[in-house]
Amino acid sequence: MRAIIGTSLALLHAAATIGDAAAQSGNDISVAVDGLRNNKGVVRCGLYASAVGFRDPGKEMKGVAAAISGGKATCVFNDLPPGSYAVAVFHAENNETQLETGMFGKPKQGYGFSRDAKSGFGPPSFDAAAYKYAGGSSVWPVHIEY
Repeated sequence: MRAIIGTSLALLHAAATIGDAAAQSGNDISVAVDGLRNNKGVVRCGLYASAVGFRDPGKEMKGVAAAISGGKATCVFNDLPPGSYAVAVFHAENNETQLETGMFGKPKQGYGFSRDAKSGFGPPSFDAAAYKYAGGSSVWPVHIEY
């Protein structure tokens, strides 16, 4: 009897998981990056789902690298649930995996954020860069600054 109940629960869990995956299919955010000064390297985009760890390497919900052509690139994040998200982007001209900073924390590479968020001194907050995402296909522009 326990085996039957366990098997039934496993099947219900599998069915629920498949349903959740199907509901998220087609929920895509495309980050259209422009203002790149050349076509060298790649653009690296990190998608963050909360203020905790925003902009910190390895703390992103998803990360994508995109090829550059004509000073533009597009990072695509697939199968996302609705929620609040912010994107941090940088131009990895030499295929760096992390943004390098110089004196006073100024980035050495081109960088940008969703909503083209800016801050007076230092990087913007998650709230300044975040969009409320309801699902479906969405395009978020980001302009790179050097």
